[in-house]
Amino acid sequence: MSSGRQSIPSSPTAARIQAALSNSIMINNATPTAEAQAKDQHIWLVTGPAGCGKSTVAKHIADSLNFEFVEGDEFHPESNVEKMKNGIPLTDADRWDWLTVLREESIQRLSGGKTGVVLTCSALKRKYRDVIRVAPYFTPNVHLHFIYLDATEEVLLKRVAARQNHFMGANMVHSQFEVLERPKSDETDVVTINVDRTLDAVKEDALDKVVKTIGDIQSS
Repeated sequence: MSSGRQSIPSSPTAARIQAALSNSIMINNATPTAEAQAKDQHIWLVTGPAGCGKSTVAKHIADSLNFEFVEGDEFHPESNVEKMKNGIPLTDADRWDWLTVLREESIQRLSGGKTGVVLTCSALKRKYRDVIRVAPYFTPNVHLHFIYLDATEEVLLKRVAARQNHFMGANMVHSQFEVLERPKSDETDVVTINVDRTLDAVKEDALDKVVKTIGDIQSS
């Protein structure tokens, strides 16, 4: 028999998730009138080189908070996929249209009233991140955030070498590090997370930071 007591979250993270999820569910199930009154929506880009865990971390956040999930690799044109399969690094020209498509897809996913979308995208250079930063320009209620998953080249080489059925081979990791521009301190919309630890620790750290950021915005 139930004691009638309300369950107590097991950690500060759990408490924040509960609050954020309640708000997310309320808006995601809202009527059009209430939906129009929804103040804040969020785009979260999980970024970093191949093998850093973008998809796993992004899916964990999306599932935990009832957000939309977008796998950025699925939006590459076939020409890009073929280049990467053959170990040919993508150029800036190869990426511009892809980045624009991802930006528009993120906004489209929010148009139905969802409070958030989590997107995977390597976004190796600052100018790539800047393409996505245009997303909230005409939608001031949308907040854009980046999670940069930081790891050494050696760690990611091992991870990608062990990966199966993915077009991105281990030989591409080095080429990505050659062009990588780690976020600088003036990119204040970026949260950096060290991934040289267990995957569970990385997922929970990322989720904790997402929930805290959303909570801070809601209370401001």
